[in-house]
Amino acid sequence: MSVISPANTPVETNNDQSAPAQGRGGRVRSIGQWVSYIVLLIAALGALVMIVVPVVTGSQTYTVLTSSMAPKYAPGTFLVVKPTPFADLQVGDIITYQIESGKPGVISHRIIAVTATQNGDRVLTTKGDNNSLADSTPVQAAQVKGKLLYAVPYVGFAANAIGQDRDVILPVIAVGFIGFGAFSMIKGAVEKKRTRHAARDGQ
Repeated sequence: MSVISPANTPVETNNDQSAPAQGRGGRVRSIGQWVSYIVLLIAALGALVMIVVPVVTGSQTYTVLTSSMAPKYAPGTFLVVKPTPFADLQVGDIITYQIESGKPGVISHRIIAVTATQNGDRVLTTKGDNNSLADSTPVQAAQVKGKLLYAVPYVGFAANAIGQDRDVILPVIAVGFIGFGAFSMIKGAVEKKRTRHAARDGQ
């Protein structure tokens, strides 16, 4: 049973003054919860795109460093490259291949022709989308690392800054963000429950 005080009593005046403050506090908490949800969503998507899918598909990740595939694949683009049978590669596919077989340097260019050597070996002619001429040396099977699965703009800058340990560090960062988001959601739910209890107790 609620008790209603006369409008001219100090009690009523104090309640009227405190209500807007409580409302503002509730709005601030609500905004904080939404920010936490957004951070959690971004972290989950980042973990999915940069870690989970590459691991599940057995893909390797690379960062575009030059403008040969611009503007679609500008410097800083994060590439996920999936191993693909050499015989399945076709004109139009974007592949990542070793500049020299057995050496770490790689290029990601588009296949513009599939031909064969005098010995009958299948080779690929590649070209950067932003280049006027095709690459001078045909690509052989031993050089190919895989076919482009998908690309994410700008993310490569952050991944490249982490360096060679990114396969270890990126999962840690992703787990940290997800943990923060989960903690914020739980904290928000607890505060909301307390607010409801306090409102019921005040009636």
